[in-house]
Amino acid sequence: MSKDILYVYCDGACRGNQSRINIGGWGVFMEYRNHTKELYGSTKNTSNQKMELYACISALKNIKRKDVTIEVITDSQYVVKGITEWIHNWKKRNWHNSKGDPVENQNLWHELSALKETFTDIRFKHCKGHSNVKGNIKADFLANLGMDEKQKIGVN
Repeated sequence: MSKDILYVYCDGACRGNQSRINIGGWGVFMEYRNHTKELYGSTKNTSNQKMELYACISALKNIKRKDVTIEVITDSQYVVKGITEWIHNWKKRNWHNSKGDPVENQNLWHELSALKETFTDIRFKHCKGHSNVKGNIKADFLANLGMDEKQKIGVN
């Protein structure tokens, strides 16, 4: 781990994913030099994919310095492949996927793409979930904390 890189671990989760009534949470754990920062939140009636995207968006919104090397690490292939590979063709196809259907979560992809462009050196990397990657475990814990807090006050 290099001290000159801001490591940003992002995770999203959803209890009751694909159900009409559910709770979603997102978590972010950041490390830079000897400093750490934790962010988390939740919403109701969402999806796991939305929470994965929202974690990354929330993280990037909270980074003040745009000239630091940033490594965004997530266990979501959807996010990593979406922002590094698929997005180029989505833009060429006017935000339609390879089947000709509108890209899901388009508003979040627009926001993530715009935020990404504000940084001089940013990379998105995939890590296997629940595999002893300290930052990923912490981000997962924070996403669950967000859902726990939302559940305590009630979903409706």
